[in-house]
Amino acid sequence: MTGSALVLGHKNPDTDSIVAALAATNLYRGRGIDATAAAQGDPAPETEFVLKRFGLAAPKVVTSVAGQRVYLVDYSDLAQAPADFGEATLLGIIDHHKLGDVTSDAPLECFIAPYGCSNTILKRLHDYFKVEIPAPLAGAMLCAILSDTVLFKSPTCTKADQEAAADLAKIAGIADPTALGMEMFKAKSNLDAPARDLVMRDFKDFDMNGRKVGIGQLELLSLDLVSADLRQRLQQELDALRGEGRHSALLVLTDIMKEGSLLLLSSDDEGTVLGALGAPASGERWLPGVMSRKKQVVPPLQQAFK
Repeated sequence: MTGSALVLGHKNPDTDSIVAALAATNLYRGRGIDATAAAQGDPAPETEFVLKRFGLAAPKVVTSVAGQRVYLVDYSDLAQAPADFGEATLLGIIDHHKLGDVTSDAPLECFIAPYGCSNTILKRLHDYFKVEIPAPLAGAMLCAILSDTVLFKSPTCTKADQEAAADLAKIAGIADPTALGMEMFKAKSNLDAPARDLVMRDFKDFDMNGRKVGIGQLELLSLDLVSADLRQRLQQELDALRGEGRHSALLVLTDIMKEGSLLLLSSDDEGTVLGALGAPASGERWLPGVMSRKKQVVPPLQQAFK
């Protein structure tokens, strides 16, 4: 295996995944490691806004990693890796989620911490290894933290996230991070796309005790943006996704201003899913206070399917 190692985020990449690939590449290169940022898809509208705002190029899109050396950022689950990941050599992981099911044949350099964003870890790693963060990259890393912590409203947000965001804002010359975050979420709230694309914009598959459960999330400035017709089309896409071999397909529509989420669901066992999430069996399935898939949706579902 020769050539530059790939720094690769998860399928259906969000802002944290793509910016983490760029930031980790900067970190590795600063340490003398030949690395190239990659992504498993094109940037979503929010990420496009961030990259354009700070004049950064999107990572190259990669769908196959056979024969490659790979660093993973923002995930460690096989379900979120390329299909031929088993034919690659894993070198390291930087992530803020639960430890997934990837394995390796040799020792790894792993940095995993329970922060609200992978870029918070990357900010600390840049400090530790004394690698400079260019101002444009710092601005993008700030946006990733604002996105993943939902403007610091998510229960996943920690003091470390807030400290990293403050430091990155100074490097990037951003006087009002909240205003920047609102601009970013306006871009993220763009629903001018096919229903399938909206469901898959931030969609992850999980293996829950042998059951394949797919969970998507759309974070919006207001749920009023979702018309009755669009909701029906989103539900149809969830039904189609379940028909593709999933036990359940969920879409969490998060209203960042009201600080809660509306659940759309297609499942072989609705009762178990609804019970795990504390959602009503009928009517509007509103989940007050639910902002985080990672902390408030995935863990109770995993527990319910044990």
